Amino acid sequence: MLILPTRRQVLGGFGASALTLGSGGAYAFVVEPRFRLALTRYGLTPPGWDPTHRLRIAVLADIHVCEPYMPLDRVAEIVAATNALAPDLILLLGDYPAGRKVTWHRVPLPDFARLAADLRAPLGTYAILGNHDWWDDREAMRAGKGPVEIRRLLEARGIPVLENDTVRLVHDGRPFWIAGLADQEPFLPIGSRRSLADLPGTLAKVTDAAPVILMAHEPDIFVGVPARVSLTLSGHTHGGQIRLFGYSPVLPSRYGQRFAYGHVVEEGRHLIVSGGLGVSSVGIRFGVPPEIVLIELGEDAPAS
Repeated sequence: MLILPTRRQVLGGFGASALTLGSGGAYAFVVEPRFRLALTRYGLTPPGWDPTHRLRIAVLADIHVCEPYMPLDRVAEIVAATNALAPDLILLLGDYPAGRKVTWHRVPLPDFARLAADLRAPLGTYAILGNHDWWDDREAMRAGKGPVEIRRLLEARGIPVLENDTVRLVHDGRPFWIAGLADQEPFLPIGSRRSLADLPGTLAKVTDAAPVILMAHEPDIFVGVPARVSLTLSGHTHGGQIRLFGYSPVLPSRYGQRFAYGHVVEEGRHLIVSGGLGVSSVGIRFGVPPEIVLIELGEDAPAS
């Protein structure tokens, strides 16, 4: 069984690693993005969730498969580590291919999908798409419509991809909903900025009072998420890829630090933003190591 360090252990050790290398730059460009793998746990009972219903959710965001930062052996390591956590449910939050700026050698998406199919959880694995999943498919971008390549590949491997859609699951006799939004930043057609996400239309597919867990690649939509949603899960920001003393200098969010990373609570509504696993724009991570997120819902869950 692969043992993952906790995020606290990783952050506690990164300074020593940097000193050993003799250069924080070497650590940030080589060690943290390529070889660190943290486990970040959140324990909570969000509004609308039955406190006696304990559920373990593993969340993987922003994998950005490419060489040298996320080759297939690294993906296999992440899959094995996720399975070792014995989650009840696995959620994938989008951005499976990497951008051209960090891709030295492209990793074929069919090979990535083959490894993703090895993820194991009793309630299954569900996915949404991110902006890079559209940008990587030039044909879909030109046509202004999907399905994009990675959706076809994941679904062929038995992983449903939710784009403005929902699924009702039952665990220990208690029902709940997984809702997945389409991407908010696909730039369709090329050169424009048109969101595909339909939050009201998606939630309209929820047909009973069971709690809702919302998957939304970009966290900015959280400002409009109603209290009906128990928990929103997002990625996209990578925690800024550089994060010092709780601050990220550059973030792909119009709200700045507000939704940069971690557990955000606003007006009783809960959002968890994953720091993700891969890199984008520049091959660097410092203070925000690649992470698998484990969310434990229900009473007696460990503190976040």
